[in-house]
Amino acid sequence: MANRERPLSPHLQVYRWQVQMVTSILHRATGVILVVGSLIVAWGLLALAAGPQAWSIFTAFTRSAIGFLILFGWSWALAFHLINGIRHLVQDAGYAYRIEAFVRNSWISIFGSLALTVLIWVIAMMQRGGA
Repeated sequence: MANRERPLSPHLQVYRWQVQMVTSILHRATGVILVVGSLIVAWGLLALAAGPQAWSIFTAFTRSAIGFLILFGWSWALAFHLINGIRHLVQDAGYAYRIEAFVRNSWISIFGSLALTVLIWVIAMMQRGGA
C-alpha cells in the first residue's frame, strides 16, 4: 500500500505575498473581468442599434450607482491589463528581469493603471458635462 503521508505542494498560504505575485494574479483576474465586462459593452452596442427605448434602458443602468461602479471597475481592469501586458512584452523581449526592475515595474503597473483610469474618467466626465 502507498504511503499517504506525502508532503504537500506549497501553495499561496506558504509564500510571503509580494507585489510581483499580486500583479501576476491581477493580470489573470483582469483578463477574466474584461471578458465578462465585454458583455456589457456588447449590450450597449445592441441597445444602440435597437433604438431609443433600448438605449434609454442601457443608459439608465450605466448612470446608476452600480452601473457606474461596474464600468469604472471594468475600465480599471482594462488599464491594468494593458499596462501590465506591456510590462510582460518588455520582459519577453529580455529586459527588466532584475529583481529591482521587476518590483518597480509591478508598482508602475498598479499605480499607472489607477492614474490612467482616473484620467480617462475625468476626461469623459468633462466631455459629457458630468464633472
